[in-house]
Amino acid sequence: MNVRTPPLQTKFPTIGTTIFTVMSALAAEKGAVNLGQGFPDFDCDPKLVDGVTEAMRKGLNQYPPMTGVPVLREAVAAKIEALYGRKYDAATEITITAGATQAIITAILAIVKPGDEVIVLEPCYDSYVPNIDLAGGKVVRVPLTPGTFRPDFARISAALSPRTRAIVINTPHNPSATVWTREEMLQLQDLLDPTDVFVISDEVYEHMVYDGQLHQSAARFPGLAARSLIVSSFGKTYHVTGWKIGYVAAPAVLTAEFRKVHQFNVFTVNTPMQYGLASYMASPDPYLQLPAFYQRKRDLFREGLARTRLKLLPSEGTYFQCADISGVSALKEAEFCKWLTVEFGVAAIPMSALYVDGDDQGIVRFCFAKKDETLRAALERLAKL
Repeated sequence: MNVRTPPLQTKFPTIGTTIFTVMSALAAEKGAVNLGQGFPDFDCDPKLVDGVTEAMRKGLNQYPPMTGVPVLREAVAAKIEALYGRKYDAATEITITAGATQAIITAILAIVKPGDEVIVLEPCYDSYVPNIDLAGGKVVRVPLTPGTFRPDFARISAALSPRTRAIVINTPHNPSATVWTREEMLQLQDLLDPTDVFVISDEVYEHMVYDGQLHQSAARFPGLAARSLIVSSFGKTYHVTGWKIGYVAAPAVLTAEFRKVHQFNVFTVNTPMQYGLASYMASPDPYLQLPAFYQRKRDLFREGLARTRLKLLPSEGTYFQCADISGVSALKEAEFCKWLTVEFGVAAIPMSALYVDGDDQGIVRFCFAKKDETLRAALERLAKL
């Protein structure tokens, strides 16, 4: 018998381990402060854990409805209406997902057919492009404006074609921490109005917008809402990224297609955590207080970084801070991040890793969703730069 594994032709010949995994592993190996991967190092509100525990003890441990438990979908619909003025039907227009990443790939698989073009605005979250590839779509890359990372509508307009099926947008933006303005969302609405292009709007940092700005959800704009699948994350909002729970809000006709894929993708999402989240959402205070909570951490971190040779970029939203490294080193971003981790004990993420072609602008990204003592420890090390 010839015992062997048959040869496999990879679907992703150019993709290896993600930069987030690489840098987190290096940080652990070197005992560095990990400001690379975007997750908190502090606990969630104990009341949220209590709500999940109570649901478990009540016996709510079997399969929930494929679309998500009704009480949680209703809470999500009520939140969106209260914040953004758009009323979504909880039964037909809200779906609970196994995190935002699953929501994004499901949305893409639901609407993109082989040969369809999908516009992505780079730099972007690293799942977008592989998701489009899996759907058989063609990625059309449009760079955000270098330096400011604002949308370039002339370039977006030029990228539109009769084959364009969708555009993926992200505000507040990972990795640059920019926040789209109302005027920019209106410009997108006007640009897409004569087209049949769908929008996948990644809004996982919706509750992290600073300095008095408002999050401009696609739900606020009727022309965008009618063509958008809006993705958000309970994990980001409630400091429970490991729970991997999110949701999608979309018009009923889009939701129906989304659910066709969702039911054969993950089918549904764990039951007790859905009930725990629904109970916790009875009060809006946790997400209403989130901007002030993270703005204080942002300001603490920026104040310390300002005393280094790093040049700070604006941080309008998310829990990320980007910095220009040109005043510190001539190294490429990826090499700089490794050097910083090994020699100074602080891990960051190179912006170039979030461009498909590795565009290197000399910018790295730090995450400040950390305990104050973690940020101070990192700043003490970065002060030696």
